[in-house]
Amino acid sequence: MFSTFEKIKELCKKQGISLNQLEDKLGFSQNYIYSMKKGNPKVENLQKIADYFNVSTDYLLGRTDNPRIATDEPEKFYFEGKEVDVERLAGTAMRFNGKPLSDEDKKAIQNIIEIYLRK
Repeated sequence: MFSTFEKIKELCKKQGISLNQLEDKLGFSQNYIYSMKKGNPKVENLQKIADYFNVSTDYLLGRTDNPRIATDEPEKFYFEGKEVDVERLAGTAMRFNGKPLSDEDKKAIQNIIEIYLRK
């Protein structure tokens, strides 16, 4: 299992920001996130990080592999540091012969794209 530091580093990479940029955005001191390698983070700071990335604190602590939190807000996906509208992207797909896809086919393609982007 990844340490909290590794999870945060991975989330930063997916969004195309550095750890130092995250520290600046959240008002943390320089190298605060690096200090998480050695000790337990403050609960308040862990919550700030979880809120920023829209993930659960359990995910950051390595208690689950599911980053999702219970919310009505749709999951955000990123590719090369930019947010991607997966539903719109899947909606532009066409069949090989140029005919439009059914709603069921579009949903299947959307699921494939989401699985790819989660990795």
